[in-house]
Amino acid sequence: MVKTNTRFARSFVVGLATAVLLAGCRTYPQPHKTILAPPSGDALAFAQAACGGCHATEYPELSPNPAAPTFASIANREGLNAEMMARWLADAHNYPEVMDFDLNAAQVEVIAQHMLTLRSADYVPVE
Repeated sequence: MVKTNTRFARSFVVGLATAVLLAGCRTYPQPHKTILAPPSGDALAFAQAACGGCHATEYPELSPNPAAPTFASIANREGLNAEMMARWLADAHNYPEVMDFDLNAAQVEVIAQHMLTLRSADYVPVE
């Protein structure tokens, strides 16, 4: 009977240790971020502060995050217009989790306006 209790105790301890270790490995979603700073009169400065950690906000810069498209490459997509750009920026659920933050209407407008200044008939993607 002692062996059964010892075997049970070992199994219990191993099971408990495994549960604790696995619980420590669980990933939790990042908290939802809100950009609180209102847009300033300088659209580029605001875009750089809000998005420049991943995206190139000026042409012909390369994005700091190679997986993030440059603002110029987005702005020069065929058929894109100001309304589509603003709707896309305002719809935060389209972003990857890492970019999960809210922009208010004024911030969306400022960033969209800045991005649209990067449109050019002779745009050449930077590689």
